[in-house]
Amino acid sequence: MTLTRRALLIIATSASLLGVAHADQLSDIRQRGELVVGVLGTDEPNSFIDPKTREIVGYEVDLAKAIAEKLGVKLRLKQLAVAARIPELQQGQVDLLAASLTHNKEREAVIDFSLTTFVTGQKVLVRKDSGIQSLEQLQGRKVVTIKGGTQEPNIRKAVPSVEVVTFDTGPQAFQALQQGKGVAFVNDEVSLLDQFAKLGAGAADYRILPVNLSIEPLALGIRKGEKAFKTQVDTVLRDLEKSGAAQQLFVKWYGPNTRLKFQARDFKIDSDQVPG
Repeated sequence: MTLTRRALLIIATSASLLGVAHADQLSDIRQRGELVVGVLGTDEPNSFIDPKTREIVGYEVDLAKAIAEKLGVKLRLKQLAVAARIPELQQGQVDLLAASLTHNKEREAVIDFSLTTFVTGQKVLVRKDSGIQSLEQLQGRKVVTIKGGTQEPNIRKAVPSVEVVTFDTGPQAFQALQQGKGVAFVNDEVSLLDQFAKLGAGAADYRILPVNLSIEPLALGIRKGEKAFKTQVDTVLRDLEKSGAAQQLFVKWYGPNTRLKFQARDFKIDSDQVPG
């Protein structure tokens, strides 16, 4: 065997072994002893920084904790920008996304999803002094939203002539609205309600338009083709639903005693089907 052929054989064998080593993400996570989960850390109550402990907490963080506990591994959270979520997952920088990620048909081409963990809609928060009371009145006006999410394509579909300015995080976009850099802010309804509540007396200067831009099923993001890992994640989520723990988490982060004051949960964690 020539040196060249031997070198090629070594490379091919190494590549083959590497493929085997990474063919089962679930085994890799267990062997590593750590589950790395990408979160936003800026989207209360899904994942945000607790001002007292300075730790990232939230509804999706608790879901990630349950998965790590079931796997018998440590949980490590990695804070990501909205636009970086899917690239970080595809590149193997995180094992799972718990980052207010909408499950839609377009994203199914590049990643897989867990069972739906929350269902929300997207709405528009406007400054009252803009005089805007309907989506149609946003024609030709400037709105702010988050870069890399589904908010921008949804508002463009609803109002084709709208001018959109994007920011890396929800709080940045919300601040831009308050600074007059746009007449409206597009975001998931839950986040809008939370930000609206934070305005306190200042809420009198804003209104949320009643029409939903879309229905947004949120789910955990999983690398494409990792069937064993997806099965394990979905099993944990189903168990949370069956045991009543999922309802308890909803009440903890969204219920009557929270700032959002949701009275009831109108979904169950039992399907990963996308509406329409």
